[in-house]
Amino acid sequence: MDQKKYAFEELQRLHTIIAETQGMPEDLSERLEQMIQRLERMANLGHYAEEFDTLSRYIEVTASIPWKNKTEDKLDLENARKLMDNSHHGMDYVKERIIEYLATLQLLQMRNRNAIARSPVLLFVGLQGVGKTTLSISIAQALGRKFQRIAMGGIGSPLELRGKSKAFPEAEPGQIIKALIKTGTRNPVILLDEIEKASGEAGLRNDIMAILLEILDPAQNVEFRDHYIDYPVNLSDVLFICSANNTGTITTALMDRMEVIKMPSYTDMEKQVIAKEYLMPKVMERSGLNPGELEIDPNLWPGIVRPFGYDSGIRSLGRTLESICRKVAKEIVEGKSKKVYLTAENLKHYLPS
Repeated sequence: MDQKKYAFEELQRLHTIIAETQGMPEDLSERLEQMIQRLERMANLGHYAEEFDTLSRYIEVTASIPWKNKTEDKLDLENARKLMDNSHHGMDYVKERIIEYLATLQLLQMRNRNAIARSPVLLFVGLQGVGKTTLSISIAQALGRKFQRIAMGGIGSPLELRGKSKAFPEAEPGQIIKALIKTGTRNPVILLDEIEKASGEAGLRNDIMAILLEILDPAQNVEFRDHYIDYPVNLSDVLFICSANNTGTITTALMDRMEVIKMPSYTDMEKQVIAKEYLMPKVMERSGLNPGELEIDPNLWPGIVRPFGYDSGIRSLGRTLESICRKVAKEIVEGKSKKVYLTAENLKHYLPS
């Protein structure tokens, strides 16, 4: 009896979810209501089968898709420049290309044209650690949109993008639908990160590239069909950005859809500026250090920037600074020091071993 009561309470909750979902297509809403009626018949007969949980979850997931909710774009080129300058040193050419791209979006919107559909997809190409992800985040912030990253290096099957039919065990929607659900808007910025790493098997990689072409092509993504949802979802308002370390495994058809922006590696001089002005204040704050508790001899920065040889990005530089700050924090907590000044004599002690 308790199980039957729970079933009807669950059905009532599902009715409410469907009724409160804004913008859901009418025919899809009717299909979900028919599913609930089917579950009601099962409950009346005293059956609480696995199908009940399967359909219940499907209804919840489908209703959680942002069919209507959108964020309003706030295109301000000066603000976009400021955001990129705050997060990236140098890269003037890359920043200018992005500003041109945003200006095109703004002009198309001012003239009531579909800006996203008429704009190419940006593809940032550069080695690890040069700032491809943070630049994408800056674009989302400049537009006032939600941001979601999909790591393509972990995509080993087309089903991970397109979803698995609810008829199969452990069925779930693909990464694109999950990204929409996580952001709660139908027009987020989605970064498809390191697309050249999708599946090491050539056959599967070609299948994944074909799905990416459908996702990125405005002529096709207005009716993207996820296998789990099994209903067309409009992706035309999503701003997709791609990144890659190289373009060797990306198909020609996909490359034709994208505008490539090559991101150069940082020079040692640029890294010194980034370390002193961008990274060090953040790392000290995360380590609990107050200004003045750690000072570094200006002549030491070349050795800090390149302690183990050449590195194209700044991730290893960030880890070096974190290691230094942790050792200083340990000395302060243990009462061994109140302030540390790094010199040529003691630098080796604070560098990561």
